[in-house]
Amino acid sequence: MSQKEPIITIDGASGTGKGTVSQILAKRLGWKFLDSGSLYRVLALAAEKHGIAFDNETALEPLAQHLDVQFIAKENTSSLIMLEGEDVTDTIRTEKMGNAASQVGALPTVRTALLDRQRAFRGLPGLVADGRDMGTVVFPDAELKIYLVASPEERALRRYNQLKASGINVTLADLIKELRERDKRDQERIIAPLKPAEDAIRIDTDRLSIDQVVERIMSEMRAKKAFPAISFPIATKVAMAAVAE
Repeated sequence: MSQKEPIITIDGASGTGKGTVSQILAKRLGWKFLDSGSLYRVLALAAEKHGIAFDNETALEPLAQHLDVQFIAKENTSSLIMLEGEDVTDTIRTEKMGNAASQVGALPTVRTALLDRQRAFRGLPGLVADGRDMGTVVFPDAELKIYLVASPEERALRRYNQLKASGINVTLADLIKELRERDKRDQERIIAPLKPAEDAIRIDTDRLSIDQVVERIMSEMRAKKAFPAISFPIATKVAMAAVAE
């Protein structure tokens, strides 16, 4: 099955650039794309919408199982994310929903409820899966596993620039503090903690642009016999964007 439906997993902490890298890579390859982090953000938003506390595991499990969410791919822009028929693409990208996603994602039954849904994204011609446990839990048989890293200061600066450009007033010190707290929570959770798979290739994005990271991943693909039939497009320059994931 894996030979027919190749998978590249791109894991890492918030702000390492994995969301932007994954989406660009998927578009260039013409593959399917899974933004697993969005599922947890959408679930957190749904919980807030229905008055469910982020630590109410009993109520969150059925909500996760029956989550009414759609990912609508766009040719030249980010995917459109719909929750119960409403466009929530921008809403789920707030710091509040990011922290809430980290909280609900630490609950064992919630992760189990969303596991099958994530695996259902697998299909031809291939899948680029972006998240925190794609290579360790969701797709342990992936042909190529990437783990992106960056310093908290660099990640916070990217997020700071993104929020300021959107007219949102934040402080860099607060963002660094929030990132460190989120990292600690994600790394110390009992179920599927944030960590690289044993066979993952680590890439430090502190001093790399998005196109450099994408090209590095494509180079790793070219070196693997698991991707012999792929025609690799020439990379185009894309600046390192500040990203929520």
